[in-house]
Amino acid sequence: MSDIVKYEIKGDVAVITLNRPDALNAFTTELSNRLQLELERAAGDDSVRVIVLTGEGRCFSAGADLKSGFEGRPVSGKLHYEYRPVFSAIATMSKPVIAAVSGSAAGIGMSLALQCDLMIMADNAFLLSPFTTISLVPDGGLNWLLVRQLGYRRAFQMSVECERIAAGRCVELGLANRAVPADALQSEALEWAQTLAKRAPRSLEATKKAMRYAMDNDWASTFAMEADWQQALAGSEDNVEGVAAFFEKREPKFKGK
Repeated sequence: MSDIVKYEIKGDVAVITLNRPDALNAFTTELSNRLQLELERAAGDDSVRVIVLTGEGRCFSAGADLKSGFEGRPVSGKLHYEYRPVFSAIATMSKPVIAAVSGSAAGIGMSLALQCDLMIMADNAFLLSPFTTISLVPDGGLNWLLVRQLGYRRAFQMSVECERIAAGRCVELGLANRAVPADALQSEALEWAQTLAKRAPRSLEATKKAMRYAMDNDWASTFAMEADWQQALAGSEDNVEGVAAFFEKREPKFKGK
């Protein structure tokens, strides 16, 4: 099988790497399909608690591979049947996905990075929505993501002016969580993932689902979802272990139950 997407297990963490460095990890049909499979593989592996998504070489992803064109499929078909399953896999899985961005994340690569639950960037990296320079519209859900995170005017300006949003600025705007030295990106991302992997898995799942739900729904229904999750978690094996560890001043050992 092609290694166009690499899959590695490091303890409780799955590291998924886009592996077309000579093409700046630009998206093709094969890459999209393999990425979906590897995300689903991590989602279904009970030994994996956190996923790191990154790119091989000097770039996270330059976006769609313009040299390959649309490979015989209408562009709307690529969006619906190639990109959307990848983005849905990230949003719907129970586990946190951390984007580790080196170099740049542009076009669909930017959408992919922002779709992840958390983002850590090399301090010399940037995000870029380049669509108005090639007479296309931001896609991969990028309009939805940017407007919700930045507000309409700022999101519109950044997109139509094709602004390179530097890592430090991304952190200021809330688009990224951390900016770290470029040579420490992968180690910092893995360390962060391993720290999160020590948290209670079902609590991570509940928090992710409740907060993603809150993005599109009202206070009352979000409150109700929180109450349902709290009822499901209260008294669980991991809840009992967490409370006991708190009082015994030790690190809890969660089992995902």
